Amino acid sequence: MSVHYKIYDTQTKQIVSIDKIVADMANADVLFFGEEHNDSACHYLENLIFRALHALYSDRLALSLVMFETDNQLVLDEYLAGQINESRFSKDLRLWNNYKDYRPMIEYAKQNKVPVIAANPPRRYVSMVSGRGMASLDSLSKEAKKFLPPLPYDTLTGRYREKFFEVMKGSPGGENPRVYHSQSLWDAGMSYSIYKYLKHNKGKKVFHCVGGFHTEEKLGTAAQLQMRNKKLKILNIASFSDKSFANPDWEKESYRGNYIIITNPDLKKTF
Repeated sequence: MSVHYKIYDTQTKQIVSIDKIVADMANADVLFFGEEHNDSACHYLENLIFRALHALYSDRLALSLVMFETDNQLVLDEYLAGQINESRFSKDLRLWNNYKDYRPMIEYAKQNKVPVIAANPPRRYVSMVSGRGMASLDSLSKEAKKFLPPLPYDTLTGRYREKFFEVMKGSPGGENPRVYHSQSLWDAGMSYSIYKYLKHNKGKKVFHCVGGFHTEEKLGTAAQLQMRNKKLKILNIASFSDKSFANPDWEKESYRGNYIIITNPDLKKTF
C-alpha cells in the first residue's frame, strides 16, 4: 500500500512519513484527518496513524469518528467494554454501509481500551434543519437537546460558507440556506463533542476522522472547535485521490492543511 500514497508536510515543504505527523502531535491537541469516504488508501492510513499515535501517546489518546452519532455513545461504549456483541452493536448503532473501512480502528480501540467519541449530531435533527430551518430545533425536548451543541449554534460566514455554496451550485437545494445550516450543524456538533471530551479529560489528544470538506483549510469543524477553545492546537490532514499522483504540484495543494496526502486514483475504491 505504501506505493499508493504520498504525504507532504506544508511547513517543511518535504515528503514525510506518518512518523513526522505522529511526532508533531506532541505539541498538539487535535489531529483532523479529512478523508474521502471511499478511498481505500485513506482508510489504510487512518488505521496506521491511529495505531502509531496510540503506540506513542498510549492512554492520552482518544479516537473520534464522524460516522457515529451522539445518541449512540452508550451503545458504542457498551461494545468497547465487551458488554454487548458485535451483532447487537451492528443492529443498534445505525452503522454506515462502509463500516468495514473503519472497523479495524474500532476493534483496535476495543482491544486496547482507547476511548471512542461518537461525534456527530443525530441525522434526524440535521434533517429537521434542512427541511424546516434552525428554529425547528427549539421545539425539541431537553433530553433531545443533550445530543446537540448549545443552541443557537454558529453557522460560520465567510470562506467556509462561500466554499459550500460553490460546491453545491447546481445541485437540488444547493442555494437553500437551510441546507448550509444543516451542514453547519454537523460541524458545530462534532466540534462540541470534541470540546466536551477535552474539557473533561485534561491532557488528552483526539484523532478525529471526518469527510475532507469539514476540516479543509481548518474551516468547518476545525474552525468551530477553535472558536470554542482558542487555546487548542489543531493539526489537519487533507487526503484525496488525484490524477496528479505521479507528479503532484504540492504548492498548489498546500492551502488545504498542515499535511497533504495524495493517493493513487487508480486504486480500487471501497464502494
